Amino acid sequence: MVNSVTNLGRSGVFDWMIQRVTAYVLALYTLFMLGFTLMTDVSYESWSGLFEQTWFRIFTLLALLSIGAHAWVGLWTVTTDYIKPAATRFVVQAICGLVMFVYVVWGIQILWGL
Repeated sequence: MVNSVTNLGRSGVFDWMIQRVTAYVLALYTLFMLGFTLMTDVSYESWSGLFEQTWFRIFTLLALLSIGAHAWVGLWTVTTDYIKPAATRFVVQAICGLVMFVYVVWGIQILWGL
């Protein structure tokens, strides 16, 4: 078993659950967006009207956080499996974590107009 401070979960089962739950959230969000674009004459008015609704902003925030968590667990797994030197792995994971954090914060700023 690999123990690392860069692991999001406490165990492999917890990481597996994060991957599954976030995958469902992302699948639902994707299906909703696909349905919206197919069933609606997408214009600036319809698009901004959708994003003005609080429930949709919360759903989008959930999807954004899910992307971050899903990507983190996946990248942690890949880097742990394929990058053996601990210092190199830590640097790669730190860079990936920083990039994901910046994207999530940036997405929240865009979503909520902060």
